[in-house]
Amino acid sequence: MTNSGHSLDGWREEMRSAYLYQVMAEAESGTPRAELFNGLAREAENQAGIWSRQTGKAAPGYVPDLRARMVATLVRRYGPRALRAILVAMKVRGLSVYSHAAPGHPLPTTLEEVGKRHRGISGGGNLRAAVFGVNDGLVSNASLILGVAGASANNSIILLSGVAGLMAGAFSMAAGEYVSVRSQREMFEHQIGLERDELEEYPEEEAEELALIYAARGLTREDATKLAKAIIADPAQALDTLAREELGLNPDDLGSPWGAAIFSFLSFAAGALAPLLPFFALNGSRALFVSIGITALALFAVGAAISLFTGRSALRDGLRMLAIGATAGGLTYTIGRFLGVSLS
Repeated sequence: MTNSGHSLDGWREEMRSAYLYQVMAEAESGTPRAELFNGLAREAENQAGIWSRQTGKAAPGYVPDLRARMVATLVRRYGPRALRAILVAMKVRGLSVYSHAAPGHPLPTTLEEVGKRHRGISGGGNLRAAVFGVNDGLVSNASLILGVAGASANNSIILLSGVAGLMAGAFSMAAGEYVSVRSQREMFEHQIGLERDELEEYPEEEAEELALIYAARGLTREDATKLAKAIIADPAQALDTLAREELGLNPDDLGSPWGAAIFSFLSFAAGALAPLLPFFALNGSRALFVSIGITALALFAVGAAISLFTGRSALRDGLRMLAIGATAGGLTYTIGRFLGVSLS
């Protein structure tokens, strides 16, 4: 692509951002965020002017494309908060105002405080993912085993079905997790690449955008400008901060797609294995009763573990998970029993 073509693409992106900022400001009319988005719209138009001058000719009139008009319609209907993921992908900034700086949480006012706050942020989602992965494997495979057991007392059929359910579910979870994390990482890498280019092309305008965000979140205009300029002066710090404050992205949350896939596979398999184990050593109704007992204990334990994230009673969440699992298992056993009788 020629330099003129690249500059024209940059102009289009900035004009599209300015258009969406104006729509967001209208949607947030009467709130401090409206002033932020109006300011970001002006900055985007200024940056579009820089790209336009690089083409060496007057820029054509901007007409929003179909995608921009569709997103604008959704923003007007549901508000910017609900469209954050789509807006980030369309090069819209300032979305961290919807996820940071809650009342009672003071903003950083120095470069050192920004660094400490960012270093203190970590994904911390591995334990949560493990608990829910185990829960998915446990409930789905226990239900499958009970459904098959209701239709047939043949231990080999139950065992084969349980192993097939474990493998199919684990691979499905792993594939889904890989695609999810890979897509998220690609989106992040694309957006951070755009930020890197913009930081090199017009650092002063990037500092102004960052200052607008900090001002909208409670800092005085003077302090916001001073902090933004200090951040932009350090390219590495600037990229990390821009990703968090302009895009609302947390680089620490983005792990390896393969690591996420393997972790998901193992956690699901661990849960799915629990109701299956008795059928490797026992037969008939004895194996089924032991499986139900192990599943019940595991369901209660998973429910109690979930209380770590809900902040509620471990007993309450444990019993609730046990009731949900018992309902699912009971229904599938009944359906399996009915089908077994009907087909025999």
